[in-house]
Amino acid sequence: MTGTLLDHHDAVLLDLDGTVYRGGQLAPGADEAIAEVRRRGVSARYVTNNASKPAHSVAEHLNALGLSATADEVSTSSQAGAALLAEQLPAGAKVLVVGSEALADEVGKVGLTPVREHTDEPIAVVQGHSPDTGWWNLAEACLAIRDGAVWVACNADATLPTERGELPGNGSMVAALRAATKQEPQVAGKPERPLLNRAVASAQASRPLMVGDRLDTDIGGAVRAGMSSLMVLTGVGTPADVLFAPVEERPDHVADDLRGLHLPYSSTVIGEQSAWKVRVDEGSLELSAGTAQSQSDATDARAAALGALRALCAAWWPLGSGPVEVRAEDSASGNALRELGLV
Repeated sequence: MTGTLLDHHDAVLLDLDGTVYRGGQLAPGADEAIAEVRRRGVSARYVTNNASKPAHSVAEHLNALGLSATADEVSTSSQAGAALLAEQLPAGAKVLVVGSEALADEVGKVGLTPVREHTDEPIAVVQGHSPDTGWWNLAEACLAIRDGAVWVACNADATLPTERGELPGNGSMVAALRAATKQEPQVAGKPERPLLNRAVASAQASRPLMVGDRLDTDIGGAVRAGMSSLMVLTGVGTPADVLFAPVEERPDHVADDLRGLHLPYSSTVIGEQSAWKVRVDEGSLELSAGTAQSQSDATDARAAALGALRALCAAWWPLGSGPVEVRAEDSASGNALRELGLV
């Protein structure tokens, strides 16, 4: 295909933590990449599994970082979780909230009644991330779920990326209730479809592109929703994660950061690369520089390495998944593998 990656899509769904920013800092190139998306007239939607903040607060944070965003462009897992409950419960039904006040507000917005205690006789439980969640909150939810309450988790992310590193996410709290109740929640956030469906509908898109840094949520969600995806390496995911990814978590495109949206389509798509050759030998991959690579003196080392990664994926994915040994056949391929952390 010709043109840039963005040329082939009418909406870009952007994960936040690890993709647009990490903590209080924008990811490299995020501001210029998103500005160009807007200049091109393509819809941008900010899609987050974090249920701790309302959409307007997320938009305010993005604006404070120098981006342009409105609450209507933000889709949160708290909104998706509340909507999922509203589809199943009668108006006014009591829902026990494990999470922030922002989540409780979303429950109220869809015509349900948020409560915090089992003695209020809730018929459903909704669970989202909050740094203030404690044993008491889980105990109340445990009692309700054991009594047969509908259980919706806003997301099941085991960890939450922060400036300090990976910390326990909502999925870790969900795991505690799963162990205590022997029940499984319905999940509203990525990789399940409710959150992504809401974002696509709000943009009235027919050719959306999901962009994220996590295979299990962002890319897995895109695969389940049947939409194209771009994996960026500014957050949790590593080149090794991409190469070893299971079928249900494989991206269509890989780039260092959001500037990949504006690269030529052929520079991001997983597939054979003229600059690299990959041979499969007894379950290992042997990488060597192709003619185009060996004749180029000015090739950017990082761009070349990402080309090698796309070539390796194209060779390995049709054959299997999980870890595979990768060997360099020459100095150029050795440099690429070191750049990718694959040696």
